[in-house]
Amino acid sequence: MNDVIRIILIVYGALCVASVIWYFPKLLGYRFAFRKPPYKKAAEQRRISVIIPARGESLIIGDLFDSLKKQSYENFAINVIVKDKDDPTIKLAEEIGARVFVVPDQTCKGEALDGYFKKITKEEIQSFDAFVIVDADAVLKEDYLEELNNALEHDYEIFLTRKFAKNYLGDKHHRSLFSNCSALTWPMIDDLGNLYRMQKEIPLNLCGQGMMVRREVIEKIGGWPYRSLTEDYELKLDSLLQGFRSMFYPYAVIYTEEALSHEENFHRRLRWLMGYSQCDKKYKKEIKEQARSRGKMTSGEKEYFFGILPLLLYAITSIVTILIGAGLSIFYAVNKQVDWFYSSWFLVFMPFWIMYTLLFLYGLLAYLSDTEAFRVLKFHEKLGMLLFNPFYLLEYIPIYLKCHHDVRKGRAPAWRQTERMTYDTEEK
Repeated sequence: MNDVIRIILIVYGALCVASVIWYFPKLLGYRFAFRKPPYKKAAEQRRISVIIPARGESLIIGDLFDSLKKQSYENFAINVIVKDKDDPTIKLAEEIGARVFVVPDQTCKGEALDGYFKKITKEEIQSFDAFVIVDADAVLKEDYLEELNNALEHDYEIFLTRKFAKNYLGDKHHRSLFSNCSALTWPMIDDLGNLYRMQKEIPLNLCGQGMMVRREVIEKIGGWPYRSLTEDYELKLDSLLQGFRSMFYPYAVIYTEEALSHEENFHRRLRWLMGYSQCDKKYKKEIKEQARSRGKMTSGEKEYFFGILPLLLYAITSIVTILIGAGLSIFYAVNKQVDWFYSSWFLVFMPFWIMYTLLFLYGLLAYLSDTEAFRVLKFHEKLGMLLFNPFYLLEYIPIYLKCHHDVRKGRAPAWRQTERMTYDTEEK
């Protein structure tokens, strides 16, 4: 092995160790994934508004309506938001006693939600204790709203609920390798991330599917002012400014539809990263000025500005090492030097397999933190999910690069109708 390879290995090893040390507090935080939040039973039934943005969702929303009719909780109202006054969803909603709001000028989910709040009176807003946002493709567990009422016993303003894959309510044709990896994303976000954030009083990484907010939040922000592609992430950043406290409440379960195809998975993740870029552009300066005026950063602000940097350091270090190693391997092979083997092994294969192994362990830990979510899967499906998940996560790199390119060009993914499926919940 020549000196060039040794120097690259030393630099690679030093930067990897530095990234691990930097990330170590978050690693310790993974232990909270196996500690459930305290459970409290509510003594009264608070009034909850279920808000359903349902633009062009008449073919799928019946599953959600059926689950709403089966709720063990009674003190709630169903509010459906459509774009077209001729949408077939309107008739379906009226059949179950839901109130329908037509918001014709909506171009994003945020505008649909804001349209609902603008169409009801101040007195109507005050008649509800909380508002829960549910997408039309969801299904609710029978005690979902009852558990949300229990969640309101806790002193938080925003609540996230446990997400299981709706795909698992159907047969094996409703799931795929990509939908399984997508479902594994939720315990990564909630169990490995948000439970730690709760302990540190850091605003959670929010998801607009199955998210409940107290009435006081709606009154303070004046409806729903968020217009980015990821209005939920926008609320997270606004929480750093407004002081809203958020809680992951795993006892309330909502079933979400995960995309089957690679193309749809890619598009969804591209839209998320585009939305994150929009939100960062809008809020970063204000958050930075808030911290500067205070003279120090809160834990939430530190995580926002620096939380991902250790991972970026490790990822960039590994990828650059692999690319340099590949170049050197080709150079040495062309010149018939034995160092092509050392370069290939130590600078290409070793960094890749270390990265793959770490991502595999990360996915395995997420799975172990929420095994109930995947109980319907056969052993080979679980194994396939865990083995493929590192590649699924690594694909965020080209997705980010495309997102960065599109942002520079001023492009944004247009709204498009997702291919939907209906589910027989009696199938297994």
